[in-house]
Amino acid sequence: MKCIIITKKQLVVICSVIVSLAVVLSVSAAANTKLCPIYRVQTEQKLVALTFDAAWGNEDTETLCKTLKENGATATFFLVGQWVDKYPESVKQIDDYGYEIGNHSNTHPYFSKISKNEIVNEVTACNEKISALTGKTPSVFRMPYGDYNNTAISTVGELNMYSVQWTCDSKDWMKTATADSIVQNALKKLQPGSIILFHNAANYTPQALPEVIKRLKAEGYTFCTVSQLIYKDNYTINHAGEQIKTAP
Repeated sequence: MKCIIITKKQLVVICSVIVSLAVVLSVSAAANTKLCPIYRVQTEQKLVALTFDAAWGNEDTETLCKTLKENGATATFFLVGQWVDKYPESVKQIDDYGYEIGNHSNTHPYFSKISKNEIVNEVTACNEKISALTGKTPSVFRMPYGDYNNTAISTVGELNMYSVQWTCDSKDWMKTATADSIVQNALKKLQPGSIILFHNAANYTPQALPEVIKRLKAEGYTFCTVSQLIYKDNYTINHAGEQIKTAP
């Protein structure tokens, strides 16, 4: 059996190479890690967040606000800056009802296709418009079209905001949607910590909303805003977009 003798100098070189390789592999793995927004919050409490995206029309905003109040529910409205420009009184009305207002970008672009600077401008401009009307700056953000990449997620985080998607898509935006289909889709994947997506200008959402609230109450769910639902610190987000509480 032949033994290989390694000098102290050679050993130092080998160790340096191993350390360098480990650092390269670690950096490479981090770069290839796909960041994910919050799709659901992992919790044992039967909490649910109703959300409404407002990007174009304004047909039903007031009706939806009244329905939520009459049925003892709250919600988060994600607003596009251009929508805020068109309907400032509706923005104030949402805030006056006590519902949360989130940021849905300024012009509703695909965030995976724009630069980091453009992302910053989109988010900041919308925040400023909402703050000017309500005196409050949104802390939660929803990607337009549900489209994102690592740059989008990390940039929103750097702006001290939480990227939030949805667990259940009511699909109220579809041309084939009916009040019944909206109810069924909104509850299809329901579980504690779910976030349900609606729109403020879809044809049958006003008819479907009371039934959705009724069924959620029957299941023992409590309504909360997105900011009330999510964890602000000591958490991780897994590959499925579940926000999981960790030990402090």
